Parts: sequence; structure tokens; C-alpha cells
Amino acid sequence: MKRYWLLIFAILLMAGEALAQGVTLPNVNIGLQNYSKPDDVVNTIKILVILTVLTLAPAILIMMTGFSRILIVLSFVRQALGTQQMPPNQLLVGLALFLTFFIMAPVFNEVNTRAIQPYLEGSMNQEVAFNEAMAPMRKFMFNQTRDKDLSLFVSMAKMDTPRTRADVPNSVLIPAFIISELKTAFQIGFIIYLPFLVIDMVVSSVLMAMGMMMLPPVMISLPFKIMLFVLVDGWGLLVGSMVRSFG
Repeated sequence: MKRYWLLIFAILLMAGEALAQGVTLPNVNIGLQNYSKPDDVVNTIKILVILTVLTLAPAILIMMTGFSRILIVLSFVRQALGTQQMPPNQLLVGLALFLTFFIMAPVFNEVNTRAIQPYLEGSMNQEVAFNEAMAPMRKFMFNQTRDKDLSLFVSMAKMDTPRTRADVPNSVLIPAFIISELKTAFQIGFIIYLPFLVIDMVVSSVLMAMGMMMLPPVMISLPFKIMLFVLVDGWGLLVGSMVRSFG
């Protein structure tokens, strides 16, 4: 215990000497200031917009892209294999994130060309830039949204039946898109579960026929499921099927 107190005292002594000699530290000032040039006001607004986008980026990524479908399907694969925490959650989230960027790359490029670059150049105001940025995102969400789910939220919103896609507000489209993504992800997960369920049933039946009631079937079926998944190139088939499902 005395050693710990001596170590803490030494650290405090070194810190005091460093402060006495003067230490260079970064300083950030936040306050209000009057600007006389319009460019300074525009730059400040751009910074505020960027900070707002960064704050909403996680919600946008999860709710308006294919991230949720990909992550749910990958989680279903891990549960079907019965490997508990392998692959770990960090790896699944990272894979889902990069697959989302790969799938959404054409949409993001269109958003950058139509909205972000013109806005940064000053040729487009904020409202027009937002509408131009939402156009590719809305097109992507419409292509993945079922008409039944869209009609559900239109009826719950108690609004007139939209004649065109442009008449559907974002407050209706986004939740309908999320519901459709959840349904699609669970359908894919059900299909993934079937072959592994057959293996579990076969192993369980064999163990019962041999009278080995006390041996958990999961211990025997797990190597067979992993072997099957590797032999059929499961990760390649899974990723390829998910990417093509957004086509």
C-alpha cells in the first residue's frame, strides 16, 4: 500500500513541476461573434450543418440503408450455427457496416453529386440541397419497401392515398421501409435456419437411436454444421445473396 501512495505522490510531483515550467495545451473557445463578411457566416452555417449530420449519421445509417437487414441476417447465421459469440459482435457490425457502404455507394455518390457538392460551392441553398439529397435515398427505400407496408402507414397517418411517390412524405416512407427490411431479414433468416435445423434433427435422432440420451446433440451437430457451412462457401454465398437482394 505504501508503494501505491509513493507512486501517486511522485506523479503529482512531476505534474506540478511540469505546470510550473509551463505546458503547451490546445485551447478551444466557444462564443458569439459578429461577422461582417458573408463568407464567414456561410462557413459557420456549413460547420453547424456538418455537426448536425454527424449527430444524425448513426440513425440515418441504421434506418435509411440496408444496414439493419444485413446485421440481422448475420446474427441469424451465428445463431443457426450455434457458435455462441463466434464471430463476435464487433466483427458482425463491422462487416455489416462495410457491406452497407458497398451497397449504398451508388446512392451516396449520387447524393454527393446532386446535393453536397453544389451546396458546398454555394450554388444551392440548404432546403434545395436537402430535397436533392433525399431523392436518391427515397428511390432506394421505395425499391425495398413493400406496397402493403406503405399502405399500412398511409392509412395510420389518415392521409389521402398518394398518387405518385413524390406525394409520400418521409415520415411515412421511412417507417414503412424499416418494417419491410425487418420482414425481409426474417425471411432470409428462416431460409438460413432450415439446413442447420435438419442437421440438428438428424443428429438428435441418431443419438436417441443409439441410446445416448445424456449427450447434448449440440456438441455433435456443431462440427457438422461448421463443416457444411465451410464446404459450401457459406460466407461467399451469404454475402453475394444479400448484395443481390438489394438489386
